[in-house]
Amino acid sequence: MKRLQSLLVFMVTVTFLMVGFNSNDLLASDHLSTIKQRGKLIVATSADYAPYESVDDSGKFVGFDIDFINEIAKRMGVELEIKDMGFDTLIVSLQEKKVDLIVAAMVITPEREKKVDFTMPYSFIRDAFVVRKDAGLKITKPQDAGGKKIGVLSGTVHEKWVRDNLIKPGLTKEDQLFLYERMDMASLDLGAGRVEVILLVKNAAEDVASKMKDLEVALIVDRPAESSGLGIAVPEGETALKAELDRIITELKSDGWLEKNAAKYGL
Repeated sequence: MKRLQSLLVFMVTVTFLMVGFNSNDLLASDHLSTIKQRGKLIVATSADYAPYESVDDSGKFVGFDIDFINEIAKRMGVELEIKDMGFDTLIVSLQEKKVDLIVAAMVITPEREKKVDFTMPYSFIRDAFVVRKDAGLKITKPQDAGGKKIGVLSGTVHEKWVRDNLIKPGLTKEDQLFLYERMDMASLDLGAGRVEVILLVKNAAEDVASKMKDLEVALIVDRPAESSGLGIAVPEGETALKAELDRIITELKSDGWLEKNAAKYGL
């Protein structure tokens, strides 16, 4: 009788374990396996930030980040699907697993690392202030933008810099900060005089100034100390996916792919 009771307890325990820890749960915790089985990598970007990501006249995604993630997908042996969305919605979309990764010239910061994980940096950048040529604004140091109507992308390191270095010290009023979902909207507002200066990454600033002849780059500055370069954002805890991406980024650095393609876009 005791043997029969022991057997029944064993069978109930095994059944409980099988129900509680099935193979699908294990697969669900490894997003890299999900991507491989699906055969497709779904990536979010905000395609208004040339030369990193933009859309050409034919509607095709182009730019350094686009070439970069295409090469990664190729080396992973999967197809690539790119979803274009507002920059400030990217992290939420990743947290909700609507996409697998974010590749959008996204700077690695401590604040973002509380919400998502990042790969090793794949690029390091500088920032720039852009103004109208006919405005007569002299910006020789970042604080000279204080008191001016300044436009930045919402949720970026640039918004944080303005709040910490211009608004908190009282150099700029809260209502002088204009937040944009897309940088092309900020550029148009600058051209129309609705803002007086925009702050963005150096290469994107140079691209804006080359396309809009009434704008110019007023000052180029080193990236704020709190940033650590550009990284691919991955869902929190997906260590296998991060490790695979880090492996490929290391490979792209060692075989010269990153350096060659950065030079192609003047980065």
